[in-house]
Amino acid sequence: MIENIKTYNILLCGRVHGVGFRYFTVSLADKYDVKGYVKNTPDSKVEIICQGDEEELGSFLKDVKKGPAFSVITDIIIEEVPGGKIYNSFEIKY
Repeated sequence: MIENIKTYNILLCGRVHGVGFRYFTVSLADKYDVKGYVKNTPDSKVEIICQGDEEELGSFLKDVKKGPAFSVITDIIIEEVPGGKIYNSFEIKY
Protein backbone atom coordinates (compact mmCIF):
# COMPACT_ATOMS: atom_id res chain seq x y z
CA MET A 1 0.00 0.00 0.00
CA ILE A 2 2.89 2.39 0.68
CA GLU A 3 3.76 2.32 -3.03
CA ASN A 4 0.41 3.98 -3.81
CA ILE A 5 1.22 7.02 -1.63
CA LYS A 6 1.82 10.19 -3.64
CA THR A 7 2.60 13.78 -2.65
CA TYR A 8 1.56 16.82 -4.70
CA ASN A 9 2.24 20.54 -4.46
CA ILE A 10 -0.77 22.49 -5.73
CA LEU A 11 -0.86 26.23 -6.36
CA LEU A 12 -4.27 27.83 -6.97
CA CYS A 13 -4.66 31.30 -8.49
CA GLY A 14 -7.71 33.54 -8.76
CA ARG A 15 -10.20 34.61 -6.10
CA VAL A 16 -9.01 32.15 -3.46
CA HIS A 17 -8.42 34.44 -0.44
CA GLY A 18 -11.30 35.49 1.79
CA VAL A 19 -13.65 32.79 0.53
CA GLY A 20 -12.98 30.00 3.04
CA PHE A 21 -10.66 28.06 0.76
CA ARG A 22 -8.39 26.77 3.53
CA TYR A 23 -11.29 25.50 5.65
CA PHE A 24 -12.89 23.97 2.56
CA THR A 25 -9.62 22.16 1.83
CA VAL A 26 -9.35 20.84 5.40
CA SER A 27 -12.85 19.34 5.17
CA LEU A 28 -11.96 17.65 1.87
CA ALA A 29 -8.72 16.30 3.32
CA ASP A 30 -10.70 14.78 6.18
CA LYS A 31 -13.24 13.30 3.76
CA TYR A 32 -10.56 11.66 1.60
CA ASP A 33 -7.97 10.84 4.31
CA VAL A 34 -5.40 13.17 2.77
CA LYS A 35 -2.48 14.50 4.81
CA GLY A 36 -0.38 17.66 4.41
CA TYR A 37 -1.25 21.33 4.71
CA VAL A 38 -2.87 24.35 3.08
CA LYS A 39 -1.78 27.98 3.34
CA ASN A 40 -2.35 31.38 1.79
CA THR A 41 0.67 32.80 0.01
CA PRO A 42 1.72 36.49 0.16
CA ASP A 43 0.93 36.84 -3.57
CA SER A 44 -2.79 36.02 -3.06
CA LYS A 45 -2.62 32.34 -4.01
CA VAL A 46 -3.37 29.18 -2.06
CA GLU A 47 -0.73 26.47 -1.74
CA ILE A 48 -1.62 22.89 -0.85
CA ILE A 49 0.76 20.07 -0.06
CA CYS A 50 -1.31 16.89 -0.16
CA GLN A 51 -0.28 13.31 0.42
CA GLY A 52 -2.23 10.09 0.33
CA ASP A 53 -3.42 7.12 -1.62
CA GLU A 54 -3.38 7.79 -5.36
CA GLU A 55 -7.10 7.08 -5.79
CA GLU A 56 -8.12 9.24 -2.81
CA LEU A 57 -5.86 12.07 -4.02
CA GLY A 58 -7.58 11.96 -7.42
CA SER A 59 -10.96 12.54 -5.77
CA PHE A 60 -9.50 15.21 -3.48
CA LEU A 61 -7.96 17.09 -6.42
CA LYS A 62 -11.19 16.91 -8.41
CA ASP A 63 -13.11 18.54 -5.56
CA VAL A 64 -10.37 21.10 -4.79
CA LYS A 65 -10.57 22.30 -8.40
CA LYS A 66 -14.26 23.17 -7.84
CA GLY A 67 -13.43 25.30 -4.79
CA PRO A 68 -15.82 26.69 -2.19
CA ALA A 69 -18.70 29.04 -2.98
CA PHE A 70 -17.54 32.50 -4.10
CA SER A 71 -14.10 31.27 -5.16
CA VAL A 72 -12.96 31.65 -8.75
CA ILE A 73 -9.97 29.56 -9.78
CA THR A 74 -8.23 31.01 -12.82
CA ASP A 75 -5.15 28.75 -12.81
CA ILE A 76 -3.96 25.63 -11.05
CA ILE A 77 -0.45 24.20 -11.04
CA ILE A 78 0.01 20.62 -9.84
CA GLU A 79 3.45 19.11 -9.39
CA GLU A 80 4.30 15.72 -7.94
CA VAL A 81 6.79 15.87 -5.08
CA PRO A 82 9.07 12.81 -5.15
CA GLY A 83 9.93 11.11 -1.85
CA GLY A 84 10.46 13.36 1.11
CA LYS A 85 8.48 14.06 4.24
CA ILE A 86 5.65 11.88 5.50
CA TYR A 87 2.68 13.87 6.85
CA ASN A 88 0.53 12.53 9.70
CA SER A 89 -2.28 15.10 9.61
CA PHE A 90 -3.75 17.89 7.49
CA GLU A 91 -3.53 21.42 8.84
CA ILE A 92 -3.81 25.08 8.00
CA LYS A 93 -0.49 26.88 8.09
CA TYR A 94 -0.37 30.61 8.73
